[in-house]
Amino acid sequence: MTAPIPRDIPDLPAVPATPLPQPASVPATAVVAPARRPRAAVFRTLIAVTAAAGVALEMLLSTPARALGYFSVQADLLLAVVMLLSARRAWRARRPLPSAVTGAALLYAVITALVYHLLLAHTTPPFSMTGTTTPPERWHARWAALQLLHTVIPAAALLDWLLLTPAARLHLRQTATWLLYPLAYLVFCFIRAAFLAPSDPSRYLYPFLDVTAHGYRSTLADALLLGLAMYALAVLLVALDHARPTPTRHPV
Repeated sequence: MTAPIPRDIPDLPAVPATPLPQPASVPATAVVAPARRPRAAVFRTLIAVTAAAGVALEMLLSTPARALGYFSVQADLLLAVVMLLSARRAWRARRPLPSAVTGAALLYAVITALVYHLLLAHTTPPFSMTGTTTPPERWHARWAALQLLHTVIPAAALLDWLLLTPAARLHLRQTATWLLYPLAYLVFCFIRAAFLAPSDPSRYLYPFLDVTAHGYRSTLADALLLGLAMYALAVLLVALDHARPTPTRHPV
């Protein structure tokens, strides 16, 4: 004897629909392996060699202790190391250095050029990294060192960024971190000056940081304005990096 068929069959729960996979934003570097870039490697090696030559020439013209105290010399040394590492990675088809590192090196190189050409190139007495009080003669060693450190090398770094570096790698959150080094350099200048005699001509390497001539209040005000300008420059570089087209398909 069979069981009676119930007249009311309860509603079965609906079968949940399978969610469609959402497209994920995956950078190309996570999918496509970087290609070997010999031209980028050669160009960056040339930048590194030129930066090292400019620093070496400045150290020969003055003294290593004095030359290494300048922001421009330190920035060019950092740029030389970054470019040499980037050249090696481009030659061996490895992933590029973090953008926080390359962006910082680029920013410091641009700061070096702008500060020199806007604030130092036409001062009286003329700005000198060797302690001399006479203007450097064109095409002589002192003039060549100044041009290498403040014009040639920053321009080459900009060309590498515009022509050989993929766009949209810099980020706004990196800008505040980049300013930690200029702030540390300011503290270094004041500490260095405290250990030198007031009669030492190399006590203050930059005229706008001369506390003896301007006082701490005016010097710190100038440093604050300069720091704000550096931050604006960093933000501008990030904005331009996201607005410019990518010059190459592969990270170099």
